[in-house]
Amino acid sequence: MKSEKSIDRIIQVNNINIGKNIAELRKISRIKQTDMVARLQTKGIDISIYSYNRIEKGTQNPTVSLLYACCQILNCDMNRLFGFQG
Repeated sequence: MKSEKSIDRIIQVNNINIGKNIAELRKISRIKQTDMVARLQTKGIDISIYSYNRIEKGTQNPTVSLLYACCQILNCDMNRLFGFQG
């Protein structure tokens, strides 16, 4: 069971769900979660399918290195991951 403090550690920036944005971009690119994890691992990101799934669900925060690798794999920039269209 999670304590109140652990729940507060999940960071949302202006109600932006980065994980949801990553999931949408991944689906647009027709990449399965398992393939995404494999691609992240080849870029040196130590992540399991379980952790990646939690990131997409918004229950685990991504690292900056993971976000950067996602941008490379999904051919987008950080603005897109954060949902900024400008």
